[in-house]
Amino acid sequence: MTKDTSRPKIAGASRRTLLLALLFGLAAGVMTAVLLAAIPSGTSTVQTTGKALVGGPFTLTDGSGKRVTEKDYAGRPLLVYFGFTHCPDVCPAGLQVIAAALDKLGDRAKSITAVFITVDPERDTPEVIGKYVASFHKDIVGLSGTREDVAAVNKAYRVYAKKVPDAENPGEYNVDHSSFMYLMDGNGEYVRHFPHSVDATDLADTLSKAIDNPTAPSPGA
Repeated sequence: MTKDTSRPKIAGASRRTLLLALLFGLAAGVMTAVLLAAIPSGTSTVQTTGKALVGGPFTLTDGSGKRVTEKDYAGRPLLVYFGFTHCPDVCPAGLQVIAAALDKLGDRAKSITAVFITVDPERDTPEVIGKYVASFHKDIVGLSGTREDVAAVNKAYRVYAKKVPDAENPGEYNVDHSSFMYLMDGNGEYVRHFPHSVDATDLADTLSKAIDNPTAPSPGA
């Protein structure tokens, strides 16, 4: 009768495999313990907070020729909108929304300042920008200045503006630019922004809250 020797060999191989697995497991456990010990016991998740870097000092000229700075509007909310008088549709639409919101506020509109700052100072002189905004609402302030003045305020408010040649009118140009309304509090701090297409009622509601809390972010901002 032939003796079956395969079973002991298989059993022996299984024991060796098991022993190796145990050794590897032990080594992994030791390594994990070492790595955990290297982490400071006080380590916790780091959370960062901050404010939007929008706004800052500026010096511009209003429609009457008066030089103004952000300090002239301190103590009350400030709604800032950028554009230019040759803008075909976006800027007029935004100014119409601002005008409608101011009308909805009634007498309370006297407690907020809405300004329209040109991104095209070469064509939009202070007088031109002043007359332009007056055609939308008597309480909107038009601001312009030198190219350096406008470049500085664009930078402060993170506004994109770039001349684009007008293919249909050689020698003329348009200006591509970002089109947001920025709400700043009475301390000149950024509160929130709106697209030019914001609903006038929603804008008026937010401005009303800002008037009630001129040096604090509006509720729901």
